[in-house]
Amino acid sequence: MNIRVMKLSDFEQVHQLWLSCPGMGLNNLDDSEQGIGRFLNRNPTTCFVAEEGNQIVGVILAGNDGRRGYIYHTAVHPDYRHRGIATDLLTAAINALKEQGINKAALVVFSKNQDGNRFWERMGFTVREDLVYRNKAIVEMERIDT
Repeated sequence: MNIRVMKLSDFEQVHQLWLSCPGMGLNNLDDSEQGIGRFLNRNPTTCFVAEEGNQIVGVILAGNDGRRGYIYHTAVHPDYRHRGIATDLLTAAINALKEQGINKAALVVFSKNQDGNRFWERMGFTVREDLVYRNKAIVEMERIDT
């Protein structure tokens, strides 16, 4: 298993990986090749893929705003789970964020994503009961449910 920095040329395999994972929330703008390209340009050293041979079997997107780190779209192909791949991806992303001086990371998980929520709990990410998550679409997007 090889963990390496994600490149835009990985997009097609990564997108297919996301589609193979029930519970992923994708949309046609932010999660398009162009949208992911913008994210990778802003965060060139904090997004990683896990490869076995020439196949991408895991991915994590991470970035920061200068004070907080944010983790997005972490996924491991269902056939490769329970091998420590997600933990290795998270470790790579956290270490990359630390190298940029980031001390705290946050993420959002759909409440119905039981596997994801169990993983993040095991990794020490706690639920914040004192916050309300809000968002507003600036541009209409189509949601792609898996």
